Amino acid sequence: MFATIRHPMISSTMNESNLHHNPVNRLVAVKPSFLRGPSVSLASFNALSSIPFSALSSKNMKNMERKRSGSFLVSPRAVSDSGNDEACLYPDAGSSVLSIILGGGAGTRLYPLTKKRAKPAVPLGANYRLIDIPVSNCINSNIRKIYVLTQFNSASLNRHLSRAYSSNMGGYKYEGFVEVLAAQQSPENPNWFQGTADAVRQYLWLFEEQNVMEFLILAGDHLYRMDYQKFIQVHRETNADITVAALPMDEKRATAFGLMKINSEGRILEFAEKPKGEILKSMQVDTTVLGLDEERARELPYIASMGIYVVSKDVMIRLLRNDFPLANDFGSEVIPGATSLGMKVQAYLYDGYWEDIGTIEAFYNANLGITKRPYPDFSFYDRSSPIYTQARFLPPSRMLDADVTDSVIGDGCVIKQNCRIHHSVIGLRSLISEGAVIEDALLMGADYYETDEQRKAITSSGGIPVGIGCNSHIKRAIIDKNARIGDHVKIINKDDVQEAARETDGYFIKSGIVTVIKDAVITSGVVI
Repeated sequence: MFATIRHPMISSTMNESNLHHNPVNRLVAVKPSFLRGPSVSLASFNALSSIPFSALSSKNMKNMERKRSGSFLVSPRAVSDSGNDEACLYPDAGSSVLSIILGGGAGTRLYPLTKKRAKPAVPLGANYRLIDIPVSNCINSNIRKIYVLTQFNSASLNRHLSRAYSSNMGGYKYEGFVEVLAAQQSPENPNWFQGTADAVRQYLWLFEEQNVMEFLILAGDHLYRMDYQKFIQVHRETNADITVAALPMDEKRATAFGLMKINSEGRILEFAEKPKGEILKSMQVDTTVLGLDEERARELPYIASMGIYVVSKDVMIRLLRNDFPLANDFGSEVIPGATSLGMKVQAYLYDGYWEDIGTIEAFYNANLGITKRPYPDFSFYDRSSPIYTQARFLPPSRMLDADVTDSVIGDGCVIKQNCRIHHSVIGLRSLISEGAVIEDALLMGADYYETDEQRKAITSSGGIPVGIGCNSHIKRAIIDKNARIGDHVKIINKDDVQEAARETDGYFIKSGIVTVIKDAVITSGVVI
């Protein structure tokens, strides 16, 4: 999938083989932007075409590439925050790597958002779902074979994946799929998934049928953007059995993660789960080994496992079947066990935004982080690595004399007169009635529209339509889908309650954040 731009000085009689091996054509042959990376601009091509062919030494080519990624291509961080450098894999990731996304457990820490859906199906960033992040990273990394493992409330996840990706992953010359594999009982294994390693083991018979070199193990509840091709390239270049994605961090954050100790070649020697005191001090490493500059290495002397792994196919089969047939978890059992067996377990540094969305507070902060200015914590506005999702064909959002600041508005919303929305994320199909105030809040929107006739009928019968009622005030809260919030409701946590379970009343409070349950009804005049 390359769009090849021919250099005007190359003879038209040159055959196709020569064209693709010629350094000029290697430089200007680019993938379409929707597959991988930015396209070559006309400015950069014109600059290239004016250079004599004899001057194109490898050094000059590198200089031109540097110019192309700098002055020739303007990529404001708010629009594109991905690097331009690409990995060079052979065989390519599309044919040689199988991605396995782990859907996680019951998601109790994210409850009530996981009451009616699997954790990877939780809505994110107005238009998306959590599962769209790892799947999009795979697509942008040219990985086309993707399995998602889950065992809790998988109906909405199945529906989303089938609608979003089933028709556009494969092609004439290659196989591509995104499939959900639910936990199932069998004569050999009558149990449900007991952990990450056990989940992979139960479907190992299926995975080993794939003609691939590596398995890429991902989590379904992380927010980040990564080119997995570079990750896989390091795995191959270091001849590793397992490569673990590592996040550099300071001492304050390090106590909440599983830390790793490495040698001068980046090989992992030791693991420690949430260490403190002297054990924590002993886990300090020289992160310049993995590519950090000296200043940042002093600030971030620890590396934590991100729960993302590249495992060679034969190594995975050996570990799960022979060496650790009873192990349930990768992070605490299989990976440390592989180290103890003398296998080469390598660290790969990821120095970018990453958030484990495992709790209500982390989920809330990650969503509102996309409203920050001038630059959001995580940008969905990246032309070189877009985040894909289901095409819903919704109309543009309408704002009728509303005051909206520092907010993200999803598709198909209607925001009526005299509304004030600040530092909030408004999910698709949201309807916010006159005079409502939304501050520091996350509204997930709705799965469907109600017509004007339906809304009038509901109101006349004493019910409450889907959406936010007139003159209601919502602050520091999460409103799940299809919630019906009446008029003059105040969801502001007026008593500053930190923890409360009021499921029969339609809401929970965790870490001081009020979460209204999906399909809940909050009657007019209620103050929370």
